[in-house]
Amino acid sequence: MRAELLSIGTELLLGQIVDTNSAYLAGRLAGLGIDLLYMATVGDNLGRATATVRRAAERSDLVICTGGLGPTEDDLTREAIAAALGETPAVDPALEAELRAWFAGRGAPMPERNRKQAWLIPSARALPNPLGTAPGWDVRAGRVRIIAMPGVPREMTRMWEVEVEPSLAAQSVLRSRTLKLLGIGESSVEEALDELVRSTTPTVATYAKNDGVHIRITDKGEDEAQVTARIESMDRAIRARIGQHVWGADADTLGSVIGAALVSRGWRLAVGEGLTGGDIARTLSETDGSDAWLAGAVVIPGAAEDRLADAAGRFGAEVVLLAPAGEGEVALVVGTPDREARRATVRFATASEGRRRATLAALDLVRRALADREK
Repeated sequence: MRAELLSIGTELLLGQIVDTNSAYLAGRLAGLGIDLLYMATVGDNLGRATATVRRAAERSDLVICTGGLGPTEDDLTREAIAAALGETPAVDPALEAELRAWFAGRGAPMPERNRKQAWLIPSARALPNPLGTAPGWDVRAGRVRIIAMPGVPREMTRMWEVEVEPSLAAQSVLRSRTLKLLGIGESSVEEALDELVRSTTPTVATYAKNDGVHIRITDKGEDEAQVTARIESMDRAIRARIGQHVWGADADTLGSVIGAALVSRGWRLAVGEGLTGGDIARTLSETDGSDAWLAGAVVIPGAAEDRLADAAGRFGAEVVLLAPAGEGEVALVVGTPDREARRATVRFATASEGRRRATLAALDLVRRALADREK
């Protein structure tokens, strides 16, 4: 099954709202094993919206539209679908009665312009929307199925999960794993993986992210055990080449990995920051349960290593991480009870770049120091 997502609304094109609906639906379709091939956004213009729906219906098996189901003149999704299919919408008496009852239950008469929300075309059935006034459409026209849902996320989410998704039998199994790396650039990762990035079963793709380089391994098939086995095999092949740079996978964060390592040893971490201005502590504090192993942090702008060491040492933690001030470069240091202090040097051109790079390098330095203890 080939699917396509259409987001309808000029406010999306103006950047006034963020299209979270498409990201949500893309993930749900992937979980069903449905191939999402296209995503498009079109404004509140009947001609362009109609052309977009028509093109989608010609090349895809499942077209999912969000937005444009309101009662005003610029809500044109129903009109666009009807025009694309050559059908004429008409008010459905049962839907109109439901809408009037919805307003009556709130002590208000229904504005006449809301009658368009009771429209149906011959090939459509209504999708209930108990959270709002805009019913959805489920259109079956030959081989194509067109789903139209409200743009309000909570209304769309409920309609998808209750009314639409159960009717879409899983086509196949689609699974992904993301490996997260530090200390190596994206081009170097791809060079090290060589022929692996050309694999088609599973596929391997690299991405530069804020927390390093990500490698996504994705596979699809009808047998979940086989899909999982292929992903595991590729995971092992990647780690055999650049495993020293892999710090986590999937939902792991640097903070969660460090926290788990500290908890397993019964240690606590204290942080002293100069250059990074609190970014390290902020990152660690965002990790669930960090209060169990994060003893405390001190931020002293411009402070050198010895002053930070004295201040952070007062927390009485077993592990101390220091990110002193620096101009153009900074020497990070982490000390653990059973090993000499480890150091890493970060060079940078601007202060903002220095904070970002030093924060990542400092967290990775702690992770490596804790991992080395297991060797």
